[in-house]
Amino acid sequence: MSAWISEPEEDMVPPEIVSTVFYSATVSDNLALLVAETVGTTQRLTWGNEGAVQLLGYGLEDLRIMPVAHLFPSLGGGELKLLLRRERAARMTLPVRTASGAEVEAVVMTTPSPGGRMWTIRVLSTANEQERALRATADAHERRFSALTERSPIPTLLSEQGMRLAHVNDAFCSLVGLRAEQLLGTGWIDTVHPDDLDSVIQQVSAALDGDEVETQARLVRDDGSVRMTVIRFAHLFTPGVGAGFVGTIEDITDRLAFEAKLAHQANHDPLTGLPNRTLLAQYVAGRFTAGTSGLACLFLDLDNFKVVNDSLGHTAGDELLVEVAERLRATVRPGDLVARFGGDEFVVICENVDQDAAVALAGRVSEALSRPMRLGGVDIRPYASVGVTVQTSEHVAAEELIRDCDIAMYQAKASGKGRVTVLDQQARAEARDKLRLVTELRDAIERREIQMYYQPIFSTRDGRPVAVESLARWTHAERGPISPVVFVPLAEESGLIIGLGRLVLDETCRQLAEWDQLLGPAAPRRANVNVSALQLDDNLAAQVADVLERHGLAPSRIQIEITESALMKDPASAREVLDQLRALGVELAIDDFGTGYSSLAYLRHLPVDCLKVDRSFVAELSDGHSEIASAVIAMAHNLNLCTVAEGVETLEQAEELTRLGATYLQGFSLAQPMTGGHTAAWFAAHSEEDA
Repeated sequence: MSAWISEPEEDMVPPEIVSTVFYSATVSDNLALLVAETVGTTQRLTWGNEGAVQLLGYGLEDLRIMPVAHLFPSLGGGELKLLLRRERAARMTLPVRTASGAEVEAVVMTTPSPGGRMWTIRVLSTANEQERALRATADAHERRFSALTERSPIPTLLSEQGMRLAHVNDAFCSLVGLRAEQLLGTGWIDTVHPDDLDSVIQQVSAALDGDEVETQARLVRDDGSVRMTVIRFAHLFTPGVGAGFVGTIEDITDRLAFEAKLAHQANHDPLTGLPNRTLLAQYVAGRFTAGTSGLACLFLDLDNFKVVNDSLGHTAGDELLVEVAERLRATVRPGDLVARFGGDEFVVICENVDQDAAVALAGRVSEALSRPMRLGGVDIRPYASVGVTVQTSEHVAAEELIRDCDIAMYQAKASGKGRVTVLDQQARAEARDKLRLVTELRDAIERREIQMYYQPIFSTRDGRPVAVESLARWTHAERGPISPVVFVPLAEESGLIIGLGRLVLDETCRQLAEWDQLLGPAAPRRANVNVSALQLDDNLAAQVADVLERHGLAPSRIQIEITESALMKDPASAREVLDQLRALGVELAIDDFGTGYSSLAYLRHLPVDCLKVDRSFVAELSDGHSEIASAVIAMAHNLNLCTVAEGVETLEQAEELTRLGATYLQGFSLAQPMTGGHTAAWFAAHSEEDA
């Protein structure tokens, strides 16, 4: 006891070490206790008790400056790390160097402090009775460890020295299909695939130096089959023998196969087995170099595929797609990629071909596809429209090649189907311009740069303006005014019509609320808003209700105009949406009535309030032909519907329409479309005139 409490100095053992060693120091005078500490990058002894002095022969001052490695000469750098672990206690039987230079065999036990930078070291001579008891306990532990390792489901290797195995468990024997005696020594090396052997030996060498490493390697079973594994090596030091390793093996063959299956499913079409659009894009990007040539693209679209689906069923349609895929594979050159782009569209990518060769291949493909096949008991000949594009200096990105080929395919289809068409540069420029316009339209909608104009609607009863029609207008910063005839269909094709429709509805309701504040009773009592066929879904009524509530307007202030053709695309679904709007209290009108193909019997059951007489029928009045306009107005009257005659260009037309019984009139001869501000001033002026 006196050794560790005498002569207090500045570098005396810290209090936390005292509590660690106090009990052990008082158990036996023969117990040798040391304290080691990390000083810089070296582990040094910083304290020792009388038992350590007696066992080792060093003076206390000698011990206090001695590197730990000096005391244990048989340990290399890696083994010393295993003895002085930061995470847990360690135990080894080692030769310990005494002050005379002789080595004494002893059991060395280390316990780290909580901080991980100090260790308590107990040294017990093997001649000690206590050591014999500890050795018996250790032997029992070893037997239990051996049994546990042998029965472990984790394949395990154990080397006590170098590459030679001293132990291998049953799980590893089962993995490679060999007996343990065939694997001990260096026999296990023969199970490593020759191409992976260098990597495995390199990792074993690192483990012998004290590192923990892992590597991926193939193991060849006795029957010749191959298993992919991850082998993890850890350093093992056996006193008196040397450095070895412990290896654990994880068989990842099935996992990799499953991952490969998932990757294949993610990149291939499940019906035809062809690469899908994702893999196609990766393939082209990996072979595309801007400014070069040699890549060619064939874009195929089956003609009249919908007819097959509608007449023979989707199962027959799937059979057709599978057969087309097989014919494409059989026709293209070895090395060409065939992909299913989506639906009934396929793409072929070729390398090292010019335009003539690409067109020739397209011709062979068309011929192969057109051979008759029996489908659902019917003989059919599949035909395809094929677009051809060869990479040029104008293609700056991989996706442009496929996009241009898509344009060429549409050119082929527009030319009469069943054709092969090489990309027309003018059409390419037009298509790209259209694409830019779509992008600019999206930006205009997001920035609310679409402006609303309002055209007054007049009652034929007294000639007074009673409502307005809301009209979207787009003035492009560079192109100037762009007609709704251009940008509305563009919005429908590109999926922007929903956003455009919301903008029109919201801005119209905002403007109505503003007019109410400015004009009071003189404000327009209703605004007519056009709705696209693509907006006719279950969300429309909720959107209208939300906008009306946000701007504090009654539903009667809005009339929704829907074209006749939009209603007839899916009459049953359209009627459900109209019923929802009618239940909300919104008025409904059919626009362009008489220009489509609607059933008059069905029209009688639609919940609409008004028919708009198309401007083409109004224009015929100038030529003395009033039959159609008269019929539409009369039919609306019989159905208790009001009518709005649009496109009124002359006073004579207005007078004739009034005589025929039209309810409302709208046209340039009466009032032109105006901005919100001009509309407010116009209604204010007309209110004063009426007063």
